[in-house]
Formats: sequence, structure tokens, C-alpha cells
Amino acid sequence: MTNSVKFLPYNTSVKVDDNTSLIRAAMDAGVHINASCGGNGTCGKCRVMIDKGNVEGGISEHISKEDLEKGYRLACLSEVICDLVVRIPIESEIDTSRLNANAGSRHTAKVMYSNIDELRQDGLFIPPVEKIYLELDPATAENNQADTTRIIQHLRMKHDEHRLTMDLNLIRKIPDIIRQGDFKVTATIVRPVRKDGKNEIVNIEPFDTSARNFAIAMDIGTTTVYGQALDLHTGEVLSEHGEFNSQISYGEDVISRIIFAEKDGGLEILHQKVTENINAIIEKILKKAKIGRHEVTTITLAGNSTMTQLLLKINPSYIRRDPYVPASIMYPPFHAKQIDIDLADHTIALIYPGVSSYVGGDIIAGVMASGMYRTSELTLYMDIGTNAEIVIGHKDWMVCTAASAGPAFEGGGVKFGMRATKGAIEDFAINPVTFEPMIITVGNKKAKGICGSGMITLAAKLLEAGVIDSRGKFNQALDTERIRKTDDIWEYVIVYKENTQIERDITITEPDLDNLIRAKGAMYSAALTLLEEIGLKINDIEKIILAGGFGSYVELESAITIGLLPEMDPEKVTYLGNGSLLGCKINSLTNALRRDVANVVNMMTNFELASTPSYMDHYMGSLFLPHTELNDFPKVKARLEKLNK
Repeated sequence: MTNSVKFLPYNTSVKVDDNTSLIRAAMDAGVHINASCGGNGTCGKCRVMIDKGNVEGGISEHISKEDLEKGYRLACLSEVICDLVVRIPIESEIDTSRLNANAGSRHTAKVMYSNIDELRQDGLFIPPVEKIYLELDPATAENNQADTTRIIQHLRMKHDEHRLTMDLNLIRKIPDIIRQGDFKVTATIVRPVRKDGKNEIVNIEPFDTSARNFAIAMDIGTTTVYGQALDLHTGEVLSEHGEFNSQISYGEDVISRIIFAEKDGGLEILHQKVTENINAIIEKILKKAKIGRHEVTTITLAGNSTMTQLLLKINPSYIRRDPYVPASIMYPPFHAKQIDIDLADHTIALIYPGVSSYVGGDIIAGVMASGMYRTSELTLYMDIGTNAEIVIGHKDWMVCTAASAGPAFEGGGVKFGMRATKGAIEDFAINPVTFEPMIITVGNKKAKGICGSGMITLAAKLLEAGVIDSRGKFNQALDTERIRKTDDIWEYVIVYKENTQIERDITITEPDLDNLIRAKGAMYSAALTLLEEIGLKINDIEKIILAGGFGSYVELESAITIGLLPEMDPEKVTYLGNGSLLGCKINSLTNALRRDVANVVNMMTNFELASTPSYMDHYMGSLFLPHTELNDFPKVKARLEKLNK
């Protein structure tokens, strides 16, 4: 249920779902409340008064009995359960006109969901591996045709199945299996991608097991490996689980892992580590969904080009060497056992193809999942991470590239950077008069660091408040103790140590901001370069699709303010989530769309930024907040000029 929350004296309202914390509602409404503990109630600074309606919770030792009776509550501990009118106390009412200069509801990207019903309506819900129940005529003196012939003819006559094949290993098992089932058996058939290809019978089971047909979708990320168990009859996700990629111990990024793979035995070790992750995930999701290993007929996997070659135990050395060539961009279906995946002998592995050394199967999977290849809208697809991949185009053409953004979006290269786990600062606002912060952490725990989405919002709000300039340098003349110099480095104190888990002040430093600016500059300039190479401009983009770990949490105005995204109506920005995993899921459910994959790969033109002269010019222009070309960000420009008057 959606509720309206009105904040006085600003007369600002926002719509939020049931059980949203009041401090989150204030943040979304652009209303500042002093809050420095991350939302766990320990600092007691986020006092508000409930003028109308009721909240769940909000009671703390920081509020006296008398104040409770007056309607005071702590915003961070209060949950919205109905329409509310909330008054911000006088201590937060300093120069309300200025506080409201940037007020207004905040936007995050709309989440894109896959719709299995649409696949059914369009006649596309045809899994690449199907199980068919057969009631065969028993063998007799009058009908003594070979067992395999009996199966193939039955499939032809009763189920209109043609171009059927089977291998020697299966033929060896068939005589005993069909008699065990009294000539009632279930055939597992792998469909070809091409319509004129062969249909391979990969398994025969006694009796009717056609209702037990399952698949696994698996994203092989540089940082994490994530899997889902799927019901191929309903399309339902039955269970899911993710783990950190154990290859991290041998290198944080793909280049360091390639270097390790070049050492004696290195490739075998990295292959073993990732397959151990895959097998551990398979064990957990199958147990949770109560699925037997023999009931999994297919596993679809996607990863970047390096992760794919390490998984397949293919030497990745030439990916990092000029002219940057992968071993292959297309891979045939094969039995999962061949790469040490602990599934049945008949389980087929399907690997997503890539485009180049640095635009791999994970991006193709995301493009397929997003549907951008079927629309006429000019779309910008961005997978935000250390190796940032970008695709621009629509149903007629697409161009792509990869930019080395660095680890800032994932918490790396930042003094107090961390992944988005409990205690990470994920949202931030600042009082433009006192320069006091308002923070929210993941899980509403005491702060212990800053995650990627928090960094983006931090930089944007500090810029808008005049705390930093367009180069990410602090305004040392401001009257606040939060801006200080430590070990010759200027920084802003976000949380003092008494309100942290780490017993140290959590700060953001000028080097942190410089790393963030370089990361966002790499992504934005890559998009500009692609557009220029095909004769278009950034304003020609009609839709943005964000993929990656934190796309749904990024406050869009902040991402635009720092120049990570082009200036666009937030309604035209969509969050795909783990596009690689979603693409694997769709690939497992529909053979019809699998046929589109090769077409998408063939229609993509890849640009290597290192050999594209215009890239460096665009990159240098992007090393400012938001950009040297402020006219490309007219709303940000107007807002900054208004705030700095």
C-alpha cells in the first residue's frame, strides 16, 4: 500500500510504500533531517513531530515521556503505516528557503522485470531442452524393430519430432531403461539454435518424468557467482544463491587473473576455483528447491570474455595483448560434465557468446534480457562496474565498447570504500547552511564505510552545497569543522567515530573524489565516443538501461549531477539488475530467443577505445563535475547557478 507523507514547514510531500522508514521518506522528499548514525537510533538527532497520522516505532531513550506525548519520534526508527503529516523541529528550520532550493522527490531507476506470460502469449516459451513422455509399443516377435528405432519412430509419428540423433553412450543404456519402464519412458531432447539443425536425444528415463524438467541459470561475475534454479514448465525461479568468486584470491580484476593464468598451473587453478563456486551454488539451490541433479536438463552460463575462457579452461593470454583477441566469441552446446560441473551426464551447458575481448557474454545476455534489440528507441545500455561496458543502438544496429572505470563504483580506491553490505553509507544529504550530514546505511546499522551508490550521492550533494568545486576540491573557506586537513589531505567528515563501527572518523577525501571523477569520466566519455563515431550526440539518446550491482539504488539526479549519466527524464531510465543472470534465465526458457542471440552478436560493432583517437579528448573533458560542457547539463547548470548566488 502507498502512503502520502507531508513534511512541514516545507509543504513537501512524497509517496512511499508501507513500512518505509520515515528518514528514508524524508531523504526521498529532499527534506533534511540531522542524522549521523546511519539510521539505527543511537545519535538521537533525527527528532520529528507527528502532526497527523501514526507511525510504527520511533520510540527511544533519546525522547522523554513528555515529548512522546507531544508526538515526537525518531525518524530513523519510525515506519510509515498510513498517510502522515510530519513536522521538522525548529532546530532543522535554518533558512528554510535555501533548504528547499533543491527540494523535490528523488528518483531511482524503474526496475525492469522479465514477463514469462508475454513469452507464452507470443508463442516463444519453448525451452531449448524438452522432456516428452512416450508410451511405446512393446517389442514382440511381430514387432521386433531396434529399440532406438522404436523411440525415434514414435517421436516422429506421435509428436512430429524430426532430425533426431543420439550418441553412443545413450544407446548403451537404452535396452535396459525401456524394459525397466515397461516401454513407458521419457525422452529428453535438446533443440538446436538453427531451425535446420539436429534435435539430439540426450537421455531416456523409465516411466513419466516429463513434469520434472529443470534448468539452472548462472552468472559468472568477476566478483560474484550467482545461480538460479528454474522450472521449465512454469518459468518460475524456485531458488537462488550467490557467492563471492573464489578467483578473487588470485587477482581482483581480469588482467591480474590473466597474468596468474599464464603461470605454471595457473589456468587449472582458476578453472577449479570457479567450478567449485558453481558446484557449491548448484548444491544449495537444488537442495532448497528439492530437485535431483539428474532432473536438471540444462545450465546456461554467462560471463565476461576472461571469465568465460577461464571457466572453459581456455588460455586467456591474448585477451590482454594487442590486438586483444579472444579465443572464440561463439561456443557450441556441450555436456556440463566436460567442464567439471557436477550435474548429470546428459545435462547440456549453453554458454553465452561475446563480441570482443572486453565485451563478453554477460553483456550480450543483458542486451537480450533488456529487449533493446527489438525496439526502435535509441537506447544506452550501461553495465556499471570496474570494467564498464556500454552498448548503444536499437533493432537495426548496435555499437559497443568497454571502459576501464576502476574500482571506485565497487568501493575500491576509496579510503573508506566498501561493498554494499550492512553498515555501508548508501544515501546522503547535507544541510546547505550548517553543512551537517544526513546519512542512511545499509541495514540501518552504524556506519563502517561508503558503498558505490553512496559515493555518487555524496559527490553530488557536496557539489550542490558548494562544499566541493567542479574539480572535486574542498572549499576551505566554509565555516564548518567537518572540512579539515589530515596528513596533508583535505577531507570532509561524514560520521564522527563515536557513531561508527570502526572507532574512526569516516571521511571522504580529495583523492577519493578524484578516483570517482575518473571512474564516471571513463563511462561517460566512452558513451560520447561511441556516439561521435556513428555521427550522433548525447541528446539523441531516448532511453537508458542500467545494469550492475547498484543501478536501482543510485539516485538518478545525483548520477546526472556528477556527469555519470546524460541529463534525461528519470522516467526514461530503467534498471535491469543482474542483466547477465536475467539473460541466462530467458535463454533457458525460450529457444526462439536463443536464435536471436547470434543475430545480435553479428549486428554489434565493437570499438576499442585505446585505438579510437577521440576517446582521450572526451575523457579529459569528463574529468569535471559534471563536465566541461555544462550546456549538455542545462538543469544541473541552472541548479548550481541558483544555489551559488
